[in-house]
Amino acid sequence: MRLLSPHPFWPIQDGLPTNYPPLTENVRCDVVVIGGGVSGALAALHLVEAGLDVVLVDRRDVAHGSTAGSTSLLQYEIDEPLHRLAQRYGIRHAEACYRRCRDAIDAIGRLVARHGIDCGFERRSSLFLASGKAHVPMLRREWAARRAAGFRVAWWDRARIAAESSLPHPAGIMSADGAQLDAYRLTYGLLGAAARRGARIFDRSEVTATHHGRTHMELRTPGGRIRARHLVCATGYEADLQLPRPLTKLRSTFALITEPAAEHPGWPARDCLIWETADPYVYLRTTPDGRIIIGGYDEEFRDAARRDRVLAAKTGYLERRLRQLLPRLRAPTAYSWAGTFARTDDGLPFIGRHPHRPRTWLALGYGGNGITFSLIAAELIRDGIVGRDGPDEAIFAFARTSAMKTAS
Repeated sequence: MRLLSPHPFWPIQDGLPTNYPPLTENVRCDVVVIGGGVSGALAALHLVEAGLDVVLVDRRDVAHGSTAGSTSLLQYEIDEPLHRLAQRYGIRHAEACYRRCRDAIDAIGRLVARHGIDCGFERRSSLFLASGKAHVPMLRREWAARRAAGFRVAWWDRARIAAESSLPHPAGIMSADGAQLDAYRLTYGLLGAAARRGARIFDRSEVTATHHGRTHMELRTPGGRIRARHLVCATGYEADLQLPRPLTKLRSTFALITEPAAEHPGWPARDCLIWETADPYVYLRTTPDGRIIIGGYDEEFRDAARRDRVLAAKTGYLERRLRQLLPRLRAPTAYSWAGTFARTDDGLPFIGRHPHRPRTWLALGYGGNGITFSLIAAELIRDGIVGRDGPDEAIFAFARTSAMKTAS
């Protein structure tokens, strides 16, 4: 299935940084990673740096699935607010989840610096806005929960928003810890770093069959076979097909990017990330060359053809919303695109061992936090394979309710 409409921005801007070959022989390894997007790239690098022999395969060109359409906001905030997550799983687990997401942003920054990856990584604050007056009490509860948990947050009332921006919202939470980057270039950089450490990477190599043995598994592709001790399935929402019943719901999302603008009049706090409480919400960021990305107006996914048919109308909605938020901006639309992603009921991904298949690891259901959750998945799966299971595993487990009770 096509994950994206035909013209996402990042491959147009960045081209094809590296061309990997298809698999044309039989190979053996410790771990085979299926999926060459940002999730698979992070997993491959973490595993090879842990001393494991790694093979990665993708049925497309690497980084050309959902990663190519990512708007690449890095936020520790997830789709489920902290205070609601605490009601569901308890304050300790909810705060641990949010802290793990915040730490993931720091970890990505360190990876980018250590490996010299040119992906436009920049620290940004994040402004979470009440979409209307009725949302303000909920937002205040969220601000109080984050402040009590020790996060660096400030309350912005209507007066401050009006003084520092053209945004019409009645209130907001300004969070200090966010970032942005180009996920497409990040993925190629991570794969290059993994390859330099010995990982073998093959794209245009679809896995057509998998046989699970007692001590190993064998994967078949059109050009060769892979024999491995462990399998990591990092194919985004497609990993859900590995389970007896789906755990995620598919959504279509839409985005546009403007031409570069020398100024962004009305934008608050040095081009901070912007998002809001509405469901579906819109979100905004800038790029190093002065473009603006706005995305949102998500809807339930039906099929790729329907998603692409409504792209023109959704682009019009996004353009009108951008004019409402930044009425003095002069930056016409350059490109727009649509993509498909999976979300879960509680806003958390499922990461860990396959419930029924030995030595098989899954990561799925990232929702709007794909890159930060991908980093967490790479760390948890690496630790599980090398035998260093940690306490945060319960937060993202497939049976997380019972797992959290056991961990409490």
